[in-house]
Amino acid sequence: MRTCWPGSAMSRSRERTSLRRPTAGGRMHRRSWPTAVSRTSPVRPGSRSSTSSRGRWTTSDSRSRPARSGKPFMSSARLYEIRGDVAPVSPCVLLDRSAGKPRGFWAAGDRWVAHAGLLGQVSVPHGAPDVASSRFGSVQDESRRLFSRVLPARGRPEGPTNGRPRVSADCRPRIFGGFAFSPRRKADPVWSSFPPALFHLPEVELEHRPADGRCSLVVRGRTPDGAQRNWRRWAELLERAAASGHGVVRGVAGSPPGGDAVAGFGGPASSAPPARVFGTDRATWGRMVWQALGKIGAGDAEKIVLARILEVAPVQSLEPADLVIALWEENHGSYVFLFEPEPGEAIVGAAPETIATLADGVAKATAVAGSVRVGADSVETAQLAQDLLDSAKDRAEQDFVVRDVVARLRRLGCTVKRDVEPHVLALARIQHLETKIAAEVPPGISLLNILASLHPNPAVCGIPRDVARSVLTDGEDFDRGWYAGPVGFLDSEGKGIFVPALRSAVRRGEHWRLFAGAGIVAGSDPALEWEETELKFRPVLGAIARAGATESTAVGTG
Repeated sequence: MRTCWPGSAMSRSRERTSLRRPTAGGRMHRRSWPTAVSRTSPVRPGSRSSTSSRGRWTTSDSRSRPARSGKPFMSSARLYEIRGDVAPVSPCVLLDRSAGKPRGFWAAGDRWVAHAGLLGQVSVPHGAPDVASSRFGSVQDESRRLFSRVLPARGRPEGPTNGRPRVSADCRPRIFGGFAFSPRRKADPVWSSFPPALFHLPEVELEHRPADGRCSLVVRGRTPDGAQRNWRRWAELLERAAASGHGVVRGVAGSPPGGDAVAGFGGPASSAPPARVFGTDRATWGRMVWQALGKIGAGDAEKIVLARILEVAPVQSLEPADLVIALWEENHGSYVFLFEPEPGEAIVGAAPETIATLADGVAKATAVAGSVRVGADSVETAQLAQDLLDSAKDRAEQDFVVRDVVARLRRLGCTVKRDVEPHVLALARIQHLETKIAAEVPPGISLLNILASLHPNPAVCGIPRDVARSVLTDGEDFDRGWYAGPVGFLDSEGKGIFVPALRSAVRRGEHWRLFAGAGIVAGSDPALEWEETELKFRPVLGAIARAGATESTAVGTG
């Protein structure tokens, strides 16, 4: 059972159970973050250095808004960081107490990090020159400049640490955010707070480590004394929360024994009238698929990943933090994320795969493609998984992704290893084919270099990349924005993780726009691909229902 901080906007939570599912062979492939420290690498030779005077990138502190204006605000002011251990608590404590501020949440199974506040940011604004070729290099250059401003706040932090203080004097700043799928955009106000690239350096981070059951608290300030005051405030608040029973149970928030469930979670969807919705209809979808099949039949492409949208206007207001917690509790096998750069304007999602991680000189990626539903019981689920493994169409679709990722890593000089055969990745509502890939990275290659090479891979765009991207630009009548773009985090030691923003929804005002895609290859059927996208809407629609809003279906489903 889970409740959040008393009197909070998020205290509607109810008892939940995580829905982990094994693979067809009984083995569950668990999600993990990189844990080892990696080296920091320079920009690849020949990459372009950015200049703020031309508006290509901006580094700012929280007193400026370059993400909206595109006007550089350069600051060399020092920032101070202090970190240590605190009692395990729910992420809701931090997220709810930070309502009205920029916030974020990132989870892989039982490991999670929540962050709030804004002390610095790196942004590549809309309309920046050469954005298509420079945004990854610009973020790399400017993140290093931002990291260089952060110093450790000397001395021990004041405030409780649950009787077991373990304080670190080191300094490892980390930025959170992401990139748009494509820097070329269609004018759509739903993405106005999400430029081609945007990363935040938070004021506070709270991270749960399942290995020892503890939480790490990182607090930053503009002066050493300010960092100490912030630490004391947050440590005392978290200590009170832990003492009240708002701890972490199996990675989800828990409430005191005997506590009452609170309306909004764990029960049936709201009984409110159906929400107003609109989205891609069946006829439009059919035309998109046949156009893609025409390109494939002519030999111009092997695979094209099309997407469609579903927009929901919930009857009652739905907080982004409520939605991401509901999404996480039902999708422990996925990489769950929330990034809310402006109050109320947020993207949430549950990605089944990673684009790239980097730790200790080793990059890892997963190639995921092919889809089938989860069965009504374990026997049916296992049979469906075997059918997926036996499907020549799905194996070919997944192999496109594997071959492309491996080839691009080798072009960077990496020594690559991969699974010989794919296995089945079983999630809460859907199963996929997955191949794990690992690469030894040579000196001089960073995580953002790898990201620039791999994105967009055939799992989210198609192959050949340029042809598929052209079809998407012409055929999709909406702006993908950050949908299927890389989201994640990067620290000052070069360690990080990025996932594609899949099974996602973006909020603006009271509306939520959901996205789902399907890979079109030779032999694809528009009706079956429609059903696949229906499956991919379910994680977010289910979370909306559980978070107290109305679950609705797309236009044209009949």
